Amino acid sequence: MINGQNEIIKHHQYAIEFVRSLNNLREEKWRMKIEEGKWTVAEIIGHLIPWDEFVLNNRLPYLFSVQELPIGPDVKTLNATSAGKAREQEKKVIINDFISVRSELLQKIEGIPDTRWNEEITIGQTKLNLYDYFKGLAEHDLHHFNQIK
Repeated sequence: MINGQNEIIKHHQYAIEFVRSLNNLREEKWRMKIEEGKWTVAEIIGHLIPWDEFVLNNRLPYLFSVQELPIGPDVKTLNATSAGKAREQEKKVIINDFISVRSELLQKIEGIPDTRWNEEITIGQTKLNLYDYFKGLAEHDLHHFNQIK
């Protein structure tokens, strides 16, 4: 699954550069809602960090073991908490935290053997392969990046 793995690696490299480029965003744009009833850029990027941490700590270590995957956090609670935290933090802190955690995730993904990318994994009631799992996460990123653009 070298092509799929390469696609996921390229996505994460792109995500790091995209978020790094947000250092150039003026503070008022960083703190402005992307549209009525939606989050600010700060909140969007801020909410990606704990999800990356969740994948690093509660998915990757268990994917190829016989242990069951830990239950995921409550989406609304995690998103609300991380958005609130982002409202309090400086832009450079959020961007640096994102880059740091995403770089660690990228490093772990690069270390997954080619043969593992087609193996079936089970998350809750869903069965999928590793590529499809990471592709879903990448699509989530791109949805938010397109909102920001």
